[in-house]
Amino acid sequence: MFINWSQGEINLKIVYYGAGMSGKTTNLQFIYARTPQKLRSQLISLKTHQDRTLLFDFLQLEVGQVANLKPKFKLYTVPGQVYYDTSRRLILQGADGVVFVVDSQADRMDDNAELWRSMERHLVELGYDLKTFPIVVQINKRDVPNTLSIPEIRRRLPIKGYPTFEAVAIKGYGVFDTLKASMSGVIAAAHQAV
Repeated sequence: MFINWSQGEINLKIVYYGAGMSGKTTNLQFIYARTPQKLRSQLISLKTHQDRTLLFDFLQLEVGQVANLKPKFKLYTVPGQVYYDTSRRLILQGADGVVFVVDSQADRMDDNAELWRSMERHLVELGYDLKTFPIVVQINKRDVPNTLSIPEIRRRLPIKGYPTFEAVAIKGYGVFDTLKASMSGVIAAAHQAV
């Protein structure tokens, strides 16, 4: 959180975290497409030649009010490929909340679990308290074959106790519900800090 008192703005950072191809960028693309231009920045993506996120995606939204300050939400995604672990840690630095995007497919559970452990490790290393840090879970790709049931995903991943939303990000289902829950958690934490 960064407060610009002269502009009356509070900058809040939400990071979309998860395995490669889980739908993090798709979430931001849908949010960008469905948000009025006056409330958002351009969507910036740094991609490889295979159209995979290389460093991050970035989108800024301006909505709501926090203690008489105008919030500017900066939405980032992390690269999901395992070898970008250092980049993910850097992008998490200064985060006010995380949306963890789970790929529902059975053959992706190991990747989901590995990225969850990576996220927790980085947050702890950066000094965050996992008991109070706003994390929202999005269980994405509910429309593809070979998906696990929600109870089975909850059994395999340590996501109990976190706000959880089912999603089909490519169609927009669950995208704004997830975003609103994350924004609410981040705003609640910011109110306590301001």
